[in-house]
Amino acid sequence: MNIIEARHLIKRFGPFTAVDDVSFAVAAGEFFALLGPNGAGKTTTIRMIYGFSPLSAGELAIFGLDIGADWRRIRSRLGVCQQENTLDPDLTVAQNLLIYSRYFEMKPAVARGRAEELLEFFALTGRRGAKVMELSGGLAKRLQLARALMAEPELLILDEPTTGLDPQSRHQVWDRLLALKKRGLTVVLTTHYMDEAEHLCDRLVIMDHGRIIAEGRPRELITRHAAESVIEIEGPGEELKGYIREHQVEHDDLGERIIIYAEPRGELERQIRERFCVASCRFRAGNLEDVFLRLTGRGLRE
Repeated sequence: MNIIEARHLIKRFGPFTAVDDVSFAVAAGEFFALLGPNGAGKTTTIRMIYGFSPLSAGELAIFGLDIGADWRRIRSRLGVCQQENTLDPDLTVAQNLLIYSRYFEMKPAVARGRAEELLEFFALTGRRGAKVMELSGGLAKRLQLARALMAEPELLILDEPTTGLDPQSRHQVWDRLLALKKRGLTVVLTTHYMDEAEHLCDRLVIMDHGRIIAEGRPRELITRHAAESVIEIEGPGEELKGYIREHQVEHDDLGERIIIYAEPRGELERQIRERFCVASCRFRAGNLEDVFLRLTGRGLRE
């Protein structure tokens, strides 16, 4: 069963089209990401999914229900964690969870039990009586995730869940999200961290200028649009550039640096290593960031 089915979504703000004929589906139990540069339309798409922003055109069904006609029923089955910190600073950690439960008409005893379960799951039990303003960024984000899960949603929506966190806090959030993944929760997220999407997601789309420009599993996209193996060469000489032209090598020429896409441990990699790696040469695995930059470009945008 598909939890989300989006067909030809369009969102306009006056003369500007933020989302332009976008279609995709998300299966039950899937971790799915929308990636793209700033202004690509991913956050606008997310906001249409949880009913915050009405569609200009197209069809959007969540749990088989139409978002236009049944958004209240849909909203009761969603958990949303926004990029901004929307916690109540006047309440304690535990109170933020219990007050939120009232929006879903949870019985007090059930809400207290659920809050205790989530405090333990996110390692917040020792901070249950702390005010939100006393929390670090990582702890506050874990509390936001806990709050989004209070009503045991069938779909969790995360808008840039680790933006601004230090590496340790990011990985702590990843661990909790992977634990939720094992439980079969369906998650849709946006992120600017390509390693995050590659690490967490089963499937993703890349958007640019309001349209989907690529869709698939992370490893499939890497193979299709970049390569399993990448060689980065600083200060490339004319001999290397001539070799690349002669052999029609897949590459990106960035001026002072050339990125070559090759098969791992293949003849091309051997030739490059033996003939042209006398100075700075870096061999690494291809990744989702390579795909993102090849599809959306490397230039600065306004």
